Amino acid sequence: MPIARGRQFLAIPGPTNVPQRILRALDRSPMDFTTPEFAEVAKEVQFGLRRIYKTEHDIFIWASTGHGAWEAAIANFYSPGDKVLICETGAFSEWWKEMAGLFGLDAEYLQGDWRMGIDPDQLEERLKADKAHEIQGIGVVHNETSTGLTNDVAAIRKAIDAAGHPALLMVDTISSLGSMDFRMDEWGCDVVVGGSQKGLMQHAGLGMLGVSPKAIHRAEKATTPRRYWDVRRSMQAPIHMRNPGTAPAHFFYGLKEAIDFLEEETLDGVFARHARLAEGVRQAVAAWAKGGAIDFYVKNPARRSNSVTAVEMTGPVNSDTFRFACRDDFNVLLGGGLLQLGGKVFRIGHLGDLNEPMVWGTLAAIEATLQRLIIPHGPGGVDAAIKFLAAR
Repeated sequence: MPIARGRQFLAIPGPTNVPQRILRALDRSPMDFTTPEFAEVAKEVQFGLRRIYKTEHDIFIWASTGHGAWEAAIANFYSPGDKVLICETGAFSEWWKEMAGLFGLDAEYLQGDWRMGIDPDQLEERLKADKAHEIQGIGVVHNETSTGLTNDVAAIRKAIDAAGHPALLMVDTISSLGSMDFRMDEWGCDVVVGGSQKGLMQHAGLGMLGVSPKAIHRAEKATTPRRYWDVRRSMQAPIHMRNPGTAPAHFFYGLKEAIDFLEEETLDGVFARHARLAEGVRQAVAAWAKGGAIDFYVKNPARRSNSVTAVEMTGPVNSDTFRFACRDDFNVLLGGGLLQLGGKVFRIGHLGDLNEPMVWGTLAAIEATLQRLIIPHGPGGVDAAIKFLAAR
């Protein structure tokens, strides 16, 4: 490996860059998590997360990745044999369905197009056909990280209501929370999965779950064995003592700082910045796509994500070859394709602590790699991004 100098550009869709002030908040020795000091921090985190989730209900937090929060979403609210409907959107919906099956649930896949997103009309039709209401839960990925596609959760809620169906609505917000608008209560979401390592700008290590009263009622009846993930046990303890076992206290200090960081900008300001930077990336990709060898993976422009863009490579160069060259030659890290997209797409993460020069630098490295590998591409991708983002 060549020796890399200067700053490494982390342009994967998670983990994201951790601001210095959050790193400083995390940097502390082990502590007694039963102290009044930590109790106050834990309370601030609980109510701060509620503001970000836009909910009045409980948020449960575990030392885990987002996959752990998925497991909590399944273990707490269902019994073996229950039917759940997972809406197909990409690799993460596939893995969520797989996990549900491993817990003994009857996991049905509502087949969909990875390039277009969930069709609310198709979902409504399936739910209307379930006249006996056998489906207990509906799993939706708000922002499918593997494809760079955002689903319309408000429209999905309307489809469920139009069908008159009582199933729980479960939503994965791991790559959207803190990056784009999400409204747990307004959109009628019952179980909302989150993680610390993307829009919340920390290391991977905290999984979290927003839970509605409807879901809590279901938890009282569910028979799936659980202890670590058990929200019933957690609710018996004060807010600051809800972690099973030893609380990951330093992460709570980092999360408190991250919440402050987001609210100083205001959530609307954060969402507007992400939308603007994402459009700058899309301007560049659109220019490169005119060469015929690369294109947007998502074909529905209205559903292209504001936190990650998946770029499909249709020429002879494997996307992993491309991103490894970008890493080795220019010290810029891009995300790879997952499952059936392996070797076919690379992913540009544009979320978290990010500004225009960081986007321009990433795009310049991509364009330079396109040139170095002699991949046909339209000219002026970086110029298009500069023009768009320089405008006021």
